[in-house]
Amino acid sequence: MTGMPLDELRALLARHARPDLSTPLDDVRIFRADRPDPPTPATYGKVLALVAQGAKRFALGDRLYEYRAGEYVVVSVDLPVTAQFVRASPEEPALGFGLTLRPEAVAEVLLRADPGELPELGSGASAGLAVSAASAELLDAVVRLLRLLDQPRDIPVLAPLIEREIIWRLLTGEQGPMLRQFGLPDSGLSHIARAVQWIRENHALPFRVEELARRTGMSVSAFHRNFQAVTSMSPIQYRKQIRLHRARLLLAANPGDIAGISRHVGYESPAQFSRDYRGLFGDPPRRDAVRLHADAGSRDS
Repeated sequence: MTGMPLDELRALLARHARPDLSTPLDDVRIFRADRPDPPTPATYGKVLALVAQGAKRFALGDRLYEYRAGEYVVVSVDLPVTAQFVRASPEEPALGFGLTLRPEAVAEVLLRADPGELPELGSGASAGLAVSAASAELLDAVVRLLRLLDQPRDIPVLAPLIEREIIWRLLTGEQGPMLRQFGLPDSGLSHIARAVQWIRENHALPFRVEELARRTGMSVSAFHRNFQAVTSMSPIQYRKQIRLHRARLLLAANPGDIAGISRHVGYESPAQFSRDYRGLFGDPPRRDAVRLHADAGSRDS
């Protein structure tokens, strides 16, 4: 059932892929990899990501996920992951589609929908990330959205309509309950999303979990339980990953200032920073920074 839509999807993605991932569709990115890449720290924002060819693997906390051709991942909060394409070659590159999911767009579709046609919400916050097989209807909508790249004059009128359809296909699919919480401003997932945003914006500052729980209107125990359900880690673990991912980006540009960067992201002890960094990325900061800087130089040359 999905063979023909997937074939056209691969052709569209291969034809329109750019080095910077961008497209004339504001919320759409196209991913292409001609070879397996090393695990790379990234932040999965609020997104639908669909693989059309190859496979992508990513780690979130202590959990490992993989999605292959015809499968998608929905992410409803900003999550620090380590990701890589694991099946890709010049002859058969990995190809993927990404659509930014905006809460207001999801809320708009929810307002138009018959509540009886939507999946029921569970109690508490749902996971912030999930992998599923794409339905034929979802693949068809993605293909029609990408066809607009060949008809640019149609984009302003038709792209918003098709994006709304894609959201509807997600809401009525396997991950509908998570996306429905994503679009409701007073859901448990939305409360945790606001806490996640606060940590991301203030990752270098100390905080007490009790204060964050109070910000969300939850008890400390409920906040811990819901935060773990959404992000697969505790608030303190989440902050540590955000700090380390941010440090790695800074080290790639300035490999000689490890002590300064460790302080900048919130570490008081350089030794603790080095231990945590090696634990997450496999190498101590100095060695990893030199390699990252060399890799960046080879790409620029």
